[in-house]
Amino acid sequence: HFGVDLSFCFLRFDEIKEGDVVRHDGKRSDGYLEHIFKHAAKELFGMDVKEITYKALKNKDFQEVTLEKDGETVLRFAAAYGFRNIQNLVLKLKKGKFLYHFVEVLACPGGCLNGKGQAQTEDGKPDKALLNQMEEVYAAIPVRLPETNMHVQKMYQDWLEGMDSKKVQETLHTKYSAVNQTASNLDIKW
Repeated sequence: HFGVDLSFCFLRFDEIKEGDVVRHDGKRSDGYLEHIFKHAAKELFGMDVKEITYKALKNKDFQEVTLEKDGETVLRFAAAYGFRNIQNLVLKLKKGKFLYHFVEVLACPGGCLNGKGQAQTEDGKPDKALLNQMEEVYAAIPVRLPETNMHVQKMYQDWLEGMDSKKVQETLHTKYSAVNQTASNLDIKW
């Protein structure tokens, strides 16, 4: 139950005040990698991580974050942005060389703020000045952890019957298993 901030699901937009707009950990509007990493470090290993350091691998849109305890890497997360990096991850997975406990995947190189529907110049190129300005505005929004959101807490209490209920396991958790190659999925080219 690492959580998603679902507060907007319970509010009408005309009821939202300026103080209601919050964000999760992270410098940009990407996914929840930083929040999940810090939460997992605390819950699984009792380590309170204040700052995480991304290590660029093949390029700036394929980065890794690790947690070490007693000289051993105990958590390995990756952020893969853009289809080329996603394809490389899938190939590693197919070859059995997938080392990650969690991967954040975003289709747009540079993350969500750099998406096709976002800041571009008239000739269709990224507007770097506007992108930097959007990142600054986003970074100024206060951080609120999803698990501290009263709407999320109410959802767990009223709808999911508690944090560790059977309904939580059935609704929010899943298991994955290997799929046998068949003729119908051989035509997918990664």
